Amino acid sequence: MTEFGSDLQDLLADMFATNTAAHGAGLAAQQIGVDLAVFIYDCTDEVGTQRTGVVCNPVVDLPEGVDRQLVDYCEGCLSLPGAYTDLARPDFSTCRGNDQYGNPIEITAGGTLGRCFQHETDHINGIVFGDRLPTRKRKQLYRDHDEVSDQYTAHWPAC
Repeated sequence: MTEFGSDLQDLLADMFATNTAAHGAGLAAQQIGVDLAVFIYDCTDEVGTQRTGVVCNPVVDLPEGVDRQLVDYCEGCLSLPGAYTDLARPDFSTCRGNDQYGNPIEITAGGTLGRCFQHETDHINGIVFGDRLPTRKRKQLYRDHDEVSDQYTAHWPAC
């Protein structure tokens, strides 16, 4: 992304409203049919502090070697409403990119926020969290979603 003007600000306002209505932790532009490298987040970090923000052009760095600790945590996705399963991800991540005005940012976080950085950047890269699951677990996730999918509008999560 290279344009950070009023069109982006309008998109971000819509994304925050959609995320709030859907009770989400974050939302990538791709989830509402927009092909831009941007996501919003509204969730807690590793100490329970609520954090809200925008990352454009995200790049996620994950710990390696002895610093890499995987944590199983129940994860869901607004693209697969009603389906949740445990997924192991690194406990911390560093997300680099730009804020909504184009200023460089770098945030290191754990907890739901660190997981959100990984999850939303995956969306931008064409990956949904089910793609990270073993085959049997992934099939169960999609069955769970199919069982409740009629409870959601055809345009979900774009409420």
